[in-house]
Amino acid sequence: MSVPGTPQEATPTCYRHPDRATHVRCNRCNRYICPECMNDAAVGHQCDECVGAGAKTARQPKTSFGGREHGANPAITYALIAINVAMFVLEAASRGLKSELVLFAPAVADGEWYRLLTSAFMHYGVTHLLFNMYALFVIGPPLEKWLGRSRFIALYALSALGGSVLVYLLSPLNAATAGASGAIFGLFGASFVIGKRLNLDVRWVVGLIAINLAFTFVIPLMGGQNISWQGHIGGLVTGAVVAAVYAYAPPERRTLFQVSVSVAILAAFVLLIWWRTTQLLTLFGIA
Repeated sequence: MSVPGTPQEATPTCYRHPDRATHVRCNRCNRYICPECMNDAAVGHQCDECVGAGAKTARQPKTSFGGREHGANPAITYALIAINVAMFVLEAASRGLKSELVLFAPAVADGEWYRLLTSAFMHYGVTHLLFNMYALFVIGPPLEKWLGRSRFIALYALSALGGSVLVYLLSPLNAATAGASGAIFGLFGASFVIGKRLNLDVRWVVGLIAINLAFTFVIPLMGGQNISWQGHIGGLVTGAVVAAVYAYAPPERRTLFQVSVSVAILAAFVLLIWWRTTQLLTLFGIA
């Protein structure tokens, strides 16, 4: 009950909706907020602005190997599948594109080093593409979840390059090689290493690797299509080594160790490419 002659205290209103009376304050900024602006907090309520500011400063959870968790959406895996499919459509539409991007040793030695990576996105026929993309669809998401996106990208790229480097070193000069198989075998090797590190049952991975290696060596002997065992072995070994670096890095300096060894592996590939290029140029009488 008001006393005659004394001014009444104004009823507080929401800072975002001045026409709405309220007596609830944001626990963080102490401004009045109406029910529409309330967000439940550990104690009391917070306004939308304070909730947004808190989300920006909160540290994102990390995976067991130092990567940032990004929920259940394997965006990088799906992006890689989309890129491979798009490149297949482009190579079907442009007859000369494949010959410009596949791995062909004399062309690489002539300075077209990009072929070492672009060849990993080219495929010889629909069956070749579907097999690799199905394998990526199955084995990519769990690895992306365990490692985080940046480490998964590095694993995929280094595995693809590792396969190409071994092809460049050991394949016949007249062989043109293409396909994501080197990268896929790298993911196979990584799944085994990561699975062992997490104490998971890896027998299915061992079986998968054994079956695919059997196809790699047996099909050409039976008169079937030639398969680049160099690309498969190079990718498999590279993927296993990279995954071991990521899985067993010392926790106190994990990121520095992982980045340093990844760069060292890349540098080793560059040296091998340079050495092979010098060898081929000498062979061709150019060096």
